[in-house]
Amino acid sequence: MAGIIFGRQPVLEVLKSKHSINKVYIAQGLKGSIIDTIFRLAREAKIVVQFIDKKRLDQITDRANHQGVAAQVASVAYVELDQILDSLENKKDALLVLLDRVTDPHNLGAIVRSAHQLGADAIIIPKRDACGINETVAKVSAGAIEYLPVIQANNLVQVIEKCKIRGFWVAGAEANGKKCFEQDLTGKLVLALGSEGYGLQKLILEKCDFIVSIPQTGKLDSLNVSCAASVLLYEISRQRLQKS
Repeated sequence: MAGIIFGRQPVLEVLKSKHSINKVYIAQGLKGSIIDTIFRLAREAKIVVQFIDKKRLDQITDRANHQGVAAQVASVAYVELDQILDSLENKKDALLVLLDRVTDPHNLGAIVRSAHQLGADAIIIPKRDACGINETVAKVSAGAIEYLPVIQANNLVQVIEKCKIRGFWVAGAEANGKKCFEQDLTGKLVLALGSEGYGLQKLILEKCDFIVSIPQTGKLDSLNVSCAASVLLYEISRQRLQKS
C-alpha cells in the first residue's frame, strides 16, 4: 500500500500501528476528539502535520470521502508464506484466509476488516487476476490492514499444498458444501473463498479437504464474498470459543 490513506479511523489506526508515515493532512478548521488524537499522535511521532483547505485535500485524495484527514504513507510490504507458517507452528487454532480472484477493493477491504476482528492470522491473495492492497482497501478495512499480514502468492495451489504439509486443513466455501455449522472448523485451518460469479477455481477446489456452505433462504444465487467471509469467519470464531 503506497500513497495516500484517507478517513479519520484509517489514519488513526495507521498512526497507532507505528507504520512509516511521511505526512499527515488535516482540513483547516476541523475539530473533534479524534482529530485532536490524530494531531497528538502525529506530533509525538515527529510526523509533519499540514493544515490545508478542503479543495486541496479533495485533490490529494482524488475526491474520496476523506472526512477531512489523510496521511502520506510508505509502502506496506507483503509478507512471505514461510514466515507466517513458521510463526504459527505452535498455534493450534491458526487461521488463514485465502482469496481466489477477488478483484473488488471494497470486498477485499471488508474481508480484511472481518478477518482481523474475528481472529485470522493472515490473508493470502494471488499476484495476478486479483486486487492488491491499495488506498481503497486500506480505507474500507478501517485500519485493519495495518495489523493483519497479507501474503501475495504466485500460485495458490502451491500455497495450499505447503499449508497442508504444515498441518492445516483446507475448507473451501461453495454453495453445494456441507452446512458450515455442521462442520468442525476448529484446529489449523485455511478458509478459501472465490469471487462472485466465478467461485473457486477447479484446481483449488480439488485441493480442499472439505467444502462448506452458508444455508440461505433467499432467491439470489449467493452472498457477496465479503458478506460470506464474515459469516464463515464468525462461525469459525464461535466454534473455537465454544471449544476453548
